[in-house]
Amino acid sequence: MSERRARPAPKNSGAKGSRKSVWRRALTPPSGPSDAPAPADGPSAPEPAEPPSIVQAALYRDGVRVSSPATLADTFRELREQRSGMAWIGLARPPESELLSLAAEFDLHPLSVEDAMEAHQRPKLERYGDTLFVVLRAARYLDAPEEVDFGELHVFVGPDFVITVRHGAAPDLSAVRHRMEKTPELLRLGPEAVLYAILDAVVDGYAPVVAGVQNDIDEIETEVFRGDPEVSRRIYELSREMVEFQRATRPLVSMLHALMAGFAKYGTDEELQRYLRDVADHVTHTSERVDGFRQALADILTVNATLVTQQQNAEMRALAEAGFEQNEEIKKISSWAAILFAPTLVGTIYGMNFEHMPELSWRFGYPFAIGLMGVVCVSLYVIFKRRDWL
Repeated sequence: MSERRARPAPKNSGAKGSRKSVWRRALTPPSGPSDAPAPADGPSAPEPAEPPSIVQAALYRDGVRVSSPATLADTFRELREQRSGMAWIGLARPPESELLSLAAEFDLHPLSVEDAMEAHQRPKLERYGDTLFVVLRAARYLDAPEEVDFGELHVFVGPDFVITVRHGAAPDLSAVRHRMEKTPELLRLGPEAVLYAILDAVVDGYAPVVAGVQNDIDEIETEVFRGDPEVSRRIYELSREMVEFQRATRPLVSMLHALMAGFAKYGTDEELQRYLRDVADHVTHTSERVDGFRQALADILTVNATLVTQQQNAEMRALAEAGFEQNEEIKKISSWAAILFAPTLVGTIYGMNFEHMPELSWRFGYPFAIGLMGVVCVSLYVIFKRRDWL
């Protein structure tokens, strides 16, 4: 086993520039011994108490837990004393100081530590010397709001240590630790066994999410054909979650194949090889299901848009038919009004009572007025009837 370098003394970072440059200066070892004198401002202030970001730290030997240090300093000290042991350190949203301390103790690469500090990374697998850095996206289904919650997990795997940095509520690694401690023959295989157990826990956590999403899609299909006006919003939100789910699962396929490709090179135990192949099968199955969900949601959205368009067309047709019927009624009313207006006009003229009213002394004046009224009314009726107004 290669001997780790001694932990360097902490540096005073001074004024902060860009965050990444500070991390690189803090994590990059100096090119030579430093001759700068210690500050003469008096005794250094005591280090602040370690924040409660350590979920659990334990040391194992031959697959059995031998101690549970309370602090990182105790973990480092006991690991140095037990050269044949393995440290498993679990952190949740750790502060920068803890990650820098881990980087100095275990010689972690600055780029991997930057990623662990920053979070919001894509799933990936990178190897820095004899240290493996893995980023995983865990998921869990929340029943009450019917949505998928995503977490992020960073794993450092070295020759004699495993460090997990969790950002988010998922996954629950305590169950993984308990399961591994109940199977010491598997834990005895070292840090790689822990990594594969974590991968398996993350992938197994996708199964309830897949079941919950499938149930949501079934409900959405019912709502679409029922004409629920809020279903479009639900389809859109679930589609966005499936995009995130796809980003979490799809890179895992290539990551696991990369691990399997290194079986011979790194002398992976045969039991772990079978273990990893099983995890790879589950990941492939989950990735295919997620792809199917995205396609199904796209099809449902298309069907919903078609149904909404048909409903709108039906409503427009009903409005047009109602308007047509109103126009027909207006035509009839207008036609009868015109027909009745003709005799009213003739009668009004003859009712003016002028002294020199023409045709008053004409014997055929009254029959002529009545006939004129009839002719006008019949003519108007025939005209309106031919135009289908009556």
